[in-house]
Amino acid sequence: MNTELLVSSQVGIVSSFDALVNTKFHDDVNAICWARNLSGDFKEIVSKLRLKENVTDVSIDELLQLQLSVNGCSARETILSDFKLLEELGASPFLNLIKFYPRDEDADLISTDVYSYHVDRSPIIADTFLCTYHGTASEIIPNNQVDQKILIPEIREKLKAFYNGPEANFDAFLEAHFFDLHYQPKTDATPINLGVGNLWKLAVDYPEQTVLPCVHRAPLENEGEYRLLMIC
Repeated sequence: MNTELLVSSQVGIVSSFDALVNTKFHDDVNAICWARNLSGDFKEIVSKLRLKENVTDVSIDELLQLQLSVNGCSARETILSDFKLLEELGASPFLNLIKFYPRDEDADLISTDVYSYHVDRSPIIADTFLCTYHGTASEIIPNNQVDQKILIPEIREKLKAFYNGPEANFDAFLEAHFFDLHYQPKTDATPINLGVGNLWKLAVDYPEQTVLPCVHRAPLENEGEYRLLMIC
């Protein structure tokens, strides 16, 4: 487990799934971590899955059909157990085999791909759950260490020039294109790596949310290595 997690006021640490679900976000805490050291060979699972697209959804049936060693079976049982726990909670987890995510073609304006620090938004009460089983892990960053990109003067002027419409509708335009969800780290920012094997609950932006949503991003993948990520 990343030792930075233990000293961050943003992160709550728990030791079970029940605690992960039942621990509430509060004050600066908008990320809860079920810290785990998983056994099993997740790399074997990755090596036997077939990449159909750069981000491939792996079905449970595909996972069950893999011929695996004892250590590979142990890793698979962990994934299946995580899925069962989340589905019983009412969530809809996805298992993704990732070579790389699409990049934003308009990045010269403002990047809105998942490699940019961003928050998740929902019209209803929701949390984001995720776990990296293999490969590089996602990052979070404290809210006081980032600036909302749409409030940075030079970026805001670019967006206004691109929009070229009535001022009264500008904020709606920003929201419609998800520009308002993205953030830029300050020069002294210290991101927190979520680590491999830990199961996380991140705060989402929704009506009546009582804490700031968790700012996070996908990592750059290691060359020649796929990520195995559960997210919902």
